[in-house]
Amino acid sequence: MTLQQVYLLMIAAAATVLVSVTAARLATRVGVPMLLAYLGIGLLLGENGLGLRFDDAALAQALGTAALAVILVEGGLTTRFSDIRPVLAPATALATVGVLISVGVTALGAHLLLDVSWQLALLLGAVVSSTDAAAVFSVLRTLPLPRRLAGLVEAESGLNDAPTVILVLAFSATGLTATSPVELLVQMVYQLGIGGAVGVAIGLAGVWFLRRLTLPASGLYPIATFSCGIFAFAAAGLVQASGFLAAYLAALILGNARLAHRRATVSVAEGLGWIAQIGLFVMLGLLANPSELPAAILPALAVGLVLLLLARPMSVLVTLLPFRIPLREQVLLSWAGLRGAVPIVLATIPVVAGVGASEQLFNIVFVLVVVFTLVQAPTLPWLAKRLRLSSAGIGPDLQVESAPLDAIDADLLHLTVEPDSQMHGVHIRELRLPPPAAVTLVVRDGTAFVPEPDARLRHGDQLLVVTTPHVRDRAERRLRAVARAGRLAHWRGETGDPERPARIRRPPETPTVPPRAASSPDTGDESPSALVPSAG
Repeated sequence: MTLQQVYLLMIAAAATVLVSVTAARLATRVGVPMLLAYLGIGLLLGENGLGLRFDDAALAQALGTAALAVILVEGGLTTRFSDIRPVLAPATALATVGVLISVGVTALGAHLLLDVSWQLALLLGAVVSSTDAAAVFSVLRTLPLPRRLAGLVEAESGLNDAPTVILVLAFSATGLTATSPVELLVQMVYQLGIGGAVGVAIGLAGVWFLRRLTLPASGLYPIATFSCGIFAFAAAGLVQASGFLAAYLAALILGNARLAHRRATVSVAEGLGWIAQIGLFVMLGLLANPSELPAAILPALAVGLVLLLLARPMSVLVTLLPFRIPLREQVLLSWAGLRGAVPIVLATIPVVAGVGASEQLFNIVFVLVVVFTLVQAPTLPWLAKRLRLSSAGIGPDLQVESAPLDAIDADLLHLTVEPDSQMHGVHIRELRLPPPAAVTLVVRDGTAFVPEPDARLRHGDQLLVVTTPHVRDRAERRLRAVARAGRLAHWRGETGDPERPARIRRPPETPTVPPRAASSPDTGDESPSALVPSAG
């Protein structure tokens, strides 16, 4: 390769990334998941678009596997263990038993509806039954869902790739004649057990090593931390164990170990994760042939409906039965089983193995992912609200954002006073945030200002709140409580619990106190007497 070709390749790569970033912004504004924007760019660059030819399924499988490893490491590093610890048992059950149920039901539906062989039906069920980590991390973290439910789906998506890969490899290599259920179960136990052990061991060893490592530049710490996760993935793969499980567990341990420069590590991990997602989805878009996709629409719709309406709900209902999870939460979990890059990457395995009709399977999976991501992802907020599972009053922006606050070990929270929020009319001082949390900036009608304690909030205001990790949960609860019940949230029994909807009624629109009491100035006093109408 000449130097001029290297320059052209670098320009093409940089331009693709810039276009993808811009497309992601536009997709967010119109409510389309970003991963579909990346797939669309790949299709536009392909042989039916700008003419770039890419049909190497083996290379796509190798690069896709590496990109998924990066995405899982990023997911583990940015996941708080406190969010998934209470749901680790049900998430593990969904990632193992739930996957097997979903594979069986989907395969049965594909065999009956599409009249395909059992091998192809089982392959199709195994390929599409995995909840996709890339889709979950990019979609669910922008929704105002309770942490427990979001943590459950995130943990499931990080854990269920391993058994799915095992099933796809088994069905692709030997079909149904040489692998007995017992042999398949033994192989799955080995890969999951050894992969989990490798991930935990390397994660703990990485924590021990990084705490004793002194580097000349702070920018080297994120690289070293991320490399430990990739090392776990490759080490598990060398011993024929699950590298996906090892990478996720190692990164989860590293990300929750309070290592030096954690905030910089998270920023670097998020950047690498976005590059991996962009590259992965653009590559998969290039691999697809648009002229062959229309023939796969009806089969994809048939299999997708079986998966969405039968297989996924049955797997959730049966698997979570011992955990006594409410039915409305199970409904949301069933709908939140998003598919993305993982099924498309897995669909390349039978293509490389030379399984009959594997090209047809790839096209069905590609169309299924596109169509049902368009159906599921945009409707998740509506469904959560209908099921009363959304965090009322606090929008999805109540997240730790990237900010240069390492020097004071602080978190930056961003929230919006929604149209139905009881935070409207509340003074800044009446928020009563736990020290040292403070509202540092308010953006109103496009104008930013530093608020005074007596400044009154309005609908549509955006607030930036600086807090420390120690009091962050208390600050979030207080903000959520005020958003639900106003300045008197404490005396109305509202605690701001993210797992429960508001337990009180909205204040009536018409005053229920005598005129003089109703017209008295609002002092924001949260004493019990403030709830009692004035006698005079």
